[in-house]
Amino acid sequence: MVSTTDITVWIVSGLVTIGIGWSKYSKYKAREKMVRDFAAMDPQLREKLLNRLQPDLQMEIRQELMKRFRLKTEI
Repeated sequence: MVSTTDITVWIVSGLVTIGIGWSKYSKYKAREKMVRDFAAMDPQLREKLLNRLQPDLQMEIRQELMKRFRLKTEI
C-alpha cells in the first residue's frame, strides 16, 4: 500500500532531480554561448578577456576553441 508520505517523498525527489537537471543544462548552454562569443571576437580582444577569467575556466574555453573552431590562443 502506498501512503501519502511515500507520494510526497517521490514528488519532492522528482522536483529536486528536475532542478538539478535544469541547472546543469543552463550551465552547459551558457558555456556554449560564451565559447561561440569568444570565437567571433577579434584575437587581441579575446586574449584580453580570457586573461581576466579564472584559470580553470580560461583553460576550458581555450581547449574548446582549439577543438571546435581550430582557433589558436596564446597561453
